[in-house]
Amino acid sequence: MTLVNARDVLVIGGYGAVGSVVCARLAQAVPGRVVPAGRSLAAAQEAARQIGSPRAERVDLADPATLDAALDRVGLVVLAVEPGDDRVARACLARGVSLVDVSASRGQLEATEVLDEVAREAGAAAVLSVGVAPGLTNLLARRAHDLVGGAQEIDVAVVLGGGEAHGADAIRWTVDGLVGPRPDGGPRQVLLPALGRRTVHPFDFSDQHALRRTLDVPRVTTRFALDSRVLTASLFGARRSGVLRAFRGARGRRALAAVFGAVHVGGDRFALAATARDGDRAAQVSLVASGQGRVTGLVAAEVALAVLAGRVPPGVRHVEQVDGLADLPERLVAAGGDAAVELFVDGVAAQSPAVVPVSRALHIASQSSHEGPGGRSAEAAVAGEPADAAACASPASVTPR
Repeated sequence: MTLVNARDVLVIGGYGAVGSVVCARLAQAVPGRVVPAGRSLAAAQEAARQIGSPRAERVDLADPATLDAALDRVGLVVLAVEPGDDRVARACLARGVSLVDVSASRGQLEATEVLDEVAREAGAAAVLSVGVAPGLTNLLARRAHDLVGGAQEIDVAVVLGGGEAHGADAIRWTVDGLVGPRPDGGPRQVLLPALGRRTVHPFDFSDQHALRRTLDVPRVTTRFALDSRVLTASLFGARRSGVLRAFRGARGRRALAAVFGAVHVGGDRFALAATARDGDRAAQVSLVASGQGRVTGLVAAEVALAVLAGRVPPGVRHVEQVDGLADLPERLVAAGGDAAVELFVDGVAAQSPAVVPVSRALHIASQSSHEGPGGRSAEAAVAGEPADAAACASPASVTPR
């Protein structure tokens, strides 16, 4: 089979904490077609060497000419940095280049949403809200929403590991959320697999704003905590008392970001939960994994490979709006590895058939344009159909036990 999108994949931020994971996973599935890029050409070339890629590019988002030159022979861009606006999306979609955006910035995502007609006319697909939060939280919210037959309220809980070394963009975004205006709502307690009962606090994640529109749910609130109870209580106590207002200036934000970058308290295990309610009906879908940065990269790679396989139609969509990505949490579970992803429905481990990760299936497809062993077509590989008795079953929706 010939892949729907057989051109190169440009990963902007390809040598960063998330981008390096994206590059490594994509290189396994589509070897020789992954192009690491960033402001440092030397770092991009080293990243390319590590994954066996013949090409690297210098892309400085402050210099549009570098992006324009890098888009030559590119069919898909994975944006693993935060430009803060839609400049990359506009440049890509106008040229018919598809986009996977790992940004957590509400302003950037909402600016890109309005480019839907541009993308459709150019035949390009853009997937937004890709990562952990937003990303997996959106998919869990959609699953919980569907389980109750349409929710009137969704509560999302995000508990991240404070011991992980996060990238500069993630740290800046967290600081902005802490020192900025307090979102509406108060703290709540949530029972999470592996972490127990935790107090989570309202936080301005972009997922809640997108979900109100994409799922047509009146009330969606995302709350946040760190795995360290002491650090969580200290940070949100400081926010509640107004102490953090002193850090709202540029110098204060830089100082607070430096502290977060140097001090790591806790582990790397994180948990997500989405609880949907409609009257007396309620459902919670939750996920536990290790390494937020790594899982963000794995999610982005799986979405990118779905785009390459033609599973995402032209236009701009958030990840929960793409039916072909609804089973992405199960795909992460099936992939195994050190991310150790676990999925739960109403606190019970989800017992669904294993699925073939898109990356593994697409690698099979990219090696052959005809039927493989046993008469199995490459198209069937991408669709996740079993090759033989030892193969995994096709995806199935998770239902409460």
